[in-house]
Amino acid sequence: MFLSTLLQKSKTILGISQTPEIAREVNENTDETTTISSECAKDTLTDSERYAELRETIYEHIRTIRDPEKPATLEDLHVVYEEGVMIKSPTDDKVCVIRIEFNPTIPHCSLATLIGLCIRVKLQRSLIEKYKLDIYIKKGTHSTEDEINKQINDKERIAAAMENPELHKLVEECILDDE
Repeated sequence: MFLSTLLQKSKTILGISQTPEIAREVNENTDETTTISSECAKDTLTDSERYAELRETIYEHIRTIRDPEKPATLEDLHVVYEEGVMIKSPTDDKVCVIRIEFNPTIPHCSLATLIGLCIRVKLQRSLIEKYKLDIYIKKGTHSTEDEINKQINDKERIAAAMENPELHKLVEECILDDE
């Protein structure tokens, strides 16, 4: 239910409509059927309001990711924070650019790449089409930030990492929503 609600909110903010049939599929575990009208969203919200709502929705998705080592969320550890979610104006192709900046707990955090991977996977599953996702370690907060930034923004490396069964299982455990 929680993921369904966030998915619906993401679609509303981005102004994407869905047919009643799709809405029924998304909400099959609930009694509600929702149809989102992109025209209504565009007419009632300014761009800055849509960006603010999208930013809030994205933060809601990533704040609950659990740390791979500690029994706490990334929000609890101040690894992710609202100001670290930035929405840039859409490109000429109408692609929304989302930039996530996170702050590892220590400058030599060995799990920073895994945390970036968890953020990417969670958002790829939660958000809908037409977005470009850039994830970066906050400048000056990690000893190997350039290498890690390159890894967590490389599609081929991400795909290869997710093919590893142990790593895949760990990511799944970190991004699992408690409902």
